Amino acid sequence: MADKKYHVIRDSGIHGRGLFASKFIPKDTWIVEYLGEKVNKEESERRSDLLLEKSKNNGGARVYTFILSDDLDIDGDFEYNDARLVNHSCDPNVEAQVWDEKEIWFIALHDIQPGEELLYNYGFDLESWQEHPCGCGSVRCPGYIVDEDLWPKLRKKISARMAWKTRRRKSSTPAVRPKTEAVCEKAA
Repeated sequence: MADKKYHVIRDSGIHGRGLFASKFIPKDTWIVEYLGEKVNKEESERRSDLLLEKSKNNGGARVYTFILSDDLDIDGDFEYNDARLVNHSCDPNVEAQVWDEKEIWFIALHDIQPGEELLYNYGFDLESWQEHPCGCGSVRCPGYIVDEDLWPKLRKKISARMAWKTRRRKSSTPAVRPKTEAVCEKAA
């Protein structure tokens, strides 16, 4: 079971449920461990693919796999893993740190006030950025869940995509024809 010394589970305005600070949490505090089954990369990929395939039918696609090392991942899709409920934000207050390639902990980036939601930047790559729109509400948010180091490249991709859509829209718009007045003849 997860030690709930610093957190409670509540409904989140960002997504579903989330973890919230149950009391003041000082910067650098180890808040909650990411628990689950340690699996090799092949098994991790198999499980992730299975979940993504299921999501095509039910819209789920909640993959709780976390990279632990070059050889192992942690499959955290278990009720006892409260840390799986840490939602994404482009302005996070916690980060995930791997300890000795054995454990993953969420650690406070700065002081966190009671009631504040614990938020982590998921740091996805650019491979499938369009599949991960972001709803975090941060003023810094680029619109998609992507690692902050990749935001400049993401913005270029978004800009190119918008330009392409604009060109496409203009080329598919039929030419505007001038209005013609109907000529009515009165019967004599």
